[in-house]
Amino acid sequence: MGKDRYSSRVAKRKDKKVNKIYNILISVVVLLIVVVGAVIFLGGNDEQTTSNDTPATSNTTESDDSGTNKGAETSEDEDGTATDSEDEQADTDESGDDASDSDKDTSLDKDSADSEDENKESEIIEETPSDSNVEKAYTDESWKPVGTEQTGEHVTQYEQGSVDWQEMEKALAYGAGISESDMKVYWLGNGGSPDTAVGTVSPSDDSATYRVQIQWIDGEGWKPTKVEKLKVNDKK
Repeated sequence: MGKDRYSSRVAKRKDKKVNKIYNILISVVVLLIVVVGAVIFLGGNDEQTTSNDTPATSNTTESDDSGTNKGAETSEDEDGTATDSEDEQADTDESGDDASDSDKDTSLDKDSADSEDENKESEIIEETPSDSNVEKAYTDESWKPVGTEQTGEHVTQYEQGSVDWQEMEKALAYGAGISESDMKVYWLGNGGSPDTAVGTVSPSDDSATYRVQIQWIDGEGWKPTKVEKLKVNDKK
């Protein structure tokens, strides 16, 4: 009897332990199932979220690319416009240069024509020297009267500073080819008649000496008629 009771107790304890182990195992299995289900469920949501986000990113990228392309096209258009503008400016500059060159050519042609006219107008003719002190003598048919402020009957005046004297100096400078402001008058006197005079002049540096004969033209003033370049200034 005692042994049967002891065996029965032992058997009950073993059953309790086995049941406890089973319960633990079942709990572990259920927990694993819950964990695995949760992982699968949450993983599926993440994939779906990622899938939904991807097109948006793609669209944004495409939009950015489109904007970039538009910006590039705009930049190219601006560059093209700028290049066209620069080309037009270059053409305008070249046209301006051509016009300037044309104006210069026209000006040069005009100057050449004027120079040729002056050369044609100047008709220097050699004359016979009046004495041995003359290096060369000449006249120029293009010489004209220098003008006058005098009116009425002309009377030659050899008074220095008078209007007639000043006009005679002007004619002397004109014939000798010297500026009035740079001319020295060494002698001015009668040329052999009431309407003629003769003067000896030099530039201020005395680099040359000229004997100039002048003649009065009524209403027009004094006019050079003959110039002699002297070897030595005989009026110093």
